[in-house]
Amino acid sequence: QVQLVESGGGLVQTGGSLRLSCAASGRTFSRNVMGWFRQAPGKEREFVAGINWSGGTNYADSVKGRFTISRDNDKNMVYLQMNSLKPEDTAVYYCAAGPSFLAAQAMGVRHRYDYWGQGTQVTVSS
Repeated sequence: QVQLVESGGGLVQTGGSLRLSCAASGRTFSRNVMGWFRQAPGKEREFVAGINWSGGTNYADSVKGRFTISRDNDKNMVYLQMNSLKPEDTAVYYCAAGPSFLAAQAMGVRHRYDYWGQGTQVTVSS
């Protein structure tokens, strides 16, 4: 069992930055693929970014060049650095853990993830 707790959300102006953190506990997660998803009001949860155990990444087209996912396996942490934020980035952001064998091209498939955090709200004002 893996427990995931997100933090770092908040209110920021357009063009600003935020860094989200996800703390994992319960068992060793260093081999898991880790992902960030987001859900805006009235919309489905969508993929944002994913990272495998060796640091390979995948990003949604909407955030490429603005967001960076990283992980610290020694600290059981995953991060999402978000720069140049836009109002359309407003959503609840969720951290998720998936199997180690999840290929980069499959990181965006929501049902491939086994564990989810409770989410953290990000609001970007215009």
